[in-house]
Amino acid sequence: MDLLKIIYLIGFTIDVIGKILIAYTALAVHTRFRHEHKVDEAVFKTMRNEYIWAILGIVLIIIGYFFQLPYKLI
Repeated sequence: MDLLKIIYLIGFTIDVIGKILIAYTALAVHTRFRHEHKVDEAVFKTMRNEYIWAILGIVLIIIGYFFQLPYKLI
């Protein structure tokens, strides 16, 4: 496997992980609201935690983009 294909594979993998993290955080917060039926400190704590995971997911998507970019330009 040449270097360009390895970089593309890494970028694709990072991109997918980032998208999964963002989807997970969105689903988790909705699940928490559905079970709690109210907004209290526990819900806000969960939302802050999920916010961090969502930011990480966005960063991974951006990194994945730059890993995939050289392959797309060919």
